[in-house]
Amino acid sequence: MGMLKRILKALLPKAAIGAYHYALAVFSAFLYRQPSEKMIVIGVTGTSGKSTTCYLLARALEACRARVGMASTILFTLVRPILRNMVDAGCTYAIVETTSEGIVQHRHAGIHYDVCVFTNLYPEHIESHGSFDAYKAAKLKLFAKLACDPHKVVDGERVEKIIVVNAEDAQALAFSSFAVDEVVGVFPSKQMLALKMLGVHNQSNAQLALAVGVSLGFDPHKLEQAICVVPGVPGRLEMIDEGQHFTVIVDYAFEPGALTKLYDTVESLKHKRIIHLTGSAGGGRDKARRAKIGALVAERADVMIVTNEDPYDEDPQAIMDEVAAGAKRVPSEKRAEIRLMLDRGEAIRSAIREARTGDLVLVTGKGSEQAIAVAGGKLAPWDDREEVRKALRRL
Repeated sequence: MGMLKRILKALLPKAAIGAYHYALAVFSAFLYRQPSEKMIVIGVTGTSGKSTTCYLLARALEACRARVGMASTILFTLVRPILRNMVDAGCTYAIVETTSEGIVQHRHAGIHYDVCVFTNLYPEHIESHGSFDAYKAAKLKLFAKLACDPHKVVDGERVEKIIVVNAEDAQALAFSSFAVDEVVGVFPSKQMLALKMLGVHNQSNAQLALAVGVSLGFDPHKLEQAICVVPGVPGRLEMIDEGQHFTVIVDYAFEPGALTKLYDTVESLKHKRIIHLTGSAGGGRDKARRAKIGALVAERADVMIVTNEDPYDEDPQAIMDEVAAGAKRVPSEKRAEIRLMLDRGEAIRSAIREARTGDLVLVTGKGSEQAIAVAGGKLAPWDDREEVRKALRRL
């Protein structure tokens, strides 16, 4: 199946592939008896913060005794089957992380959204879309669809169409310009929540989740309480503690913007050296960012271990070399010690063995993902967090 998919992608124009995904999505919607028509569906999109916003919103609504289902990179499966499962389980709300590539490929066709949430937008995934304007236009299609779709009736009540945006983002105006029942602008810097989870950038994610819950009619106090006690999101700034005398954090960050936010956050933690295990994805995914990742990590870490991430059909060693080449552009006096290790498991074990009391080990790129994408369209079972735990137990 993986080989056939690659051949078709090479031979067929993008329009034909898009038509295939559209037909498949619409057929699936009918096959699973239009599950999105029976729930209030909340779509969350943006360059970063999507998964965290989804997770916090789910926890907040659950605290208000709502029946909630979620499809995101934290907990992901095929969207329409999981929506059907949500309906069968009695869920009233479905939270769907919605990517620009999924929108362009019509993977979300046949899903009837009621609430759309915009986290932020900055240059990323440019190779997939051709330009920043095309990337932005892809995201905007979700909001345009919300405005054009007819209102839904769930449990005998008309469901309002709502847009919630991070109003402090430079692109917020474009995403809030559609004719819906309610547009909510969130200003994260004006009122900080007392979050238990790490990361100043999580203020916007938390406040977006809170705003969605309030717009849906839930008690603001209960929502805020639930959000503020969440210790963290799986695979996002997740600390792994096996009693060691140094700190280990596993994080999903895989592009320069997210990595910068990660470093800005860990600066508040007391640490000696930073040992950072990093890499970059293959499959033609924004090759330009590889050198940028290398330079950023080399400048901010003390030891940089470059390893295999999600090579797809590319040569993983070649990807690592591109990351390392970017790192070597940093002047030697400011540059981390650079090591290349193809085996991700051995790279994690090496980072853990290297760490001393007071050090900080960062393992980035995968987060809570449960597989590595390799050649032939295959997925090799993998969990960074479990590999870290195993390495720590061997100490």
